[in-house]
Amino acid sequence: MHSSKGPRADLALIVVGGSMAVFVVVALVWWLSDMPLGVDSAVYRAGGFAVLHGESLYSPLRALPEWAPELPFTYPPFAALLFTSLTALPAQLSWGLLALAAAPSLYVALRPFAQRAHLPLLLLLGAFALQPVWQTVGLGQVNLVLMAVVVADMLLLRDSRYRGIAIGLVAAVKLIPLIFLVHLLVVRRTADAVRGLVAFLCATTFAMVVLPADSVRYWTSAIFSDHFAEMKGWVGNQSWQGFVARTVPEGRTATVVIVVFGALCAAAAMWLVHRLHRKGDDRVALLVTAGCSLLLSPISWTHHWVWVVPALGLLVARGGHRTALVVAVLFTGWTVAVVPNGRGAERDWNVVEAVIGNAYLIAALVVGLVLLSWCITPYTIGRRKNPTRQA
Repeated sequence: MHSSKGPRADLALIVVGGSMAVFVVVALVWWLSDMPLGVDSAVYRAGGFAVLHGESLYSPLRALPEWAPELPFTYPPFAALLFTSLTALPAQLSWGLLALAAAPSLYVALRPFAQRAHLPLLLLLGAFALQPVWQTVGLGQVNLVLMAVVVADMLLLRDSRYRGIAIGLVAAVKLIPLIFLVHLLVVRRTADAVRGLVAFLCATTFAMVVLPADSVRYWTSAIFSDHFAEMKGWVGNQSWQGFVARTVPEGRTATVVIVVFGALCAAAAMWLVHRLHRKGDDRVALLVTAGCSLLLSPISWTHHWVWVVPALGLLVARGGHRTALVVAVLFTGWTVAVVPNGRGAERDWNVVEAVIGNAYLIAALVVGLVLLSWCITPYTIGRRKNPTRQA
């Protein structure tokens, strides 16, 4: 007689395989029809072309398709070295390659968070209705892959001697995952943090050797480039700096608000991670760090908020079905669509529009305050003190 986990796992694999097949068909049809597909994957591919042809990564990209906007390459040089693999394919098929990774990445990211939930249909399929997911897929972004790598390293490879290395490597692709090395230090996984830092430094040094000029330019100027400064206040940026840009006049006051909140948020997050780890709730602790990274990053586009997927998985697994449904509806993308946006329209929002337009940010802050309340009081995550530690 098969266990209940067997059929669920089989269904999950069927969903993953079916999703991958759909993306293969879409990529082929769009390529044969010569239609635009994958704005960000086109930028990745153009960065790979720049490397192969000895062009500057941080100047206008000459290999962008005619239909793609003139976006800059904002990733570290190590990422460009990886993206050279995309140059072997047309732009639409490059998008398809990244889209193929979406369903497997969701499956990996959900595994440790939704062990007791009906993962195959309700969560894995439902995830594609969430704006961070469908927007990541549509743009050809790497957010889902990076999240899956972090989750696997943090929660699935706990007994591996190579823990931390994967986080260091993805941090060399996109710097934001460096915050998870701090997380490892807070939970006293010092050896893992050191391995991650060494992996990051090795990957970055390798890129410096192969692309010395681009590396110097990136680490001395391009990393500080404020290309998206004019768009920082756009509703699509759901970071704290985006909120400030929409609500506080530019100048010293805005800077003080950003710095003070950043310090408080970082301190609160580290305290929460420490407390949750001691109580044996490393999954929630990981989500706290992810949420902190989204709040503190200067730019957190709506497609960066893919961490809502494992958060929903955990809610469902712990019986919070109604709360999960409310959060899922919130993250379908309607909040961004219904408010006036673009060309500074966000600065003229009324109170209702401001609440709706900052919904992702507000949701993260509310969750953070609830967690702080639970950790300060004798109850934590709906359980009494001294719960049985989780594996």
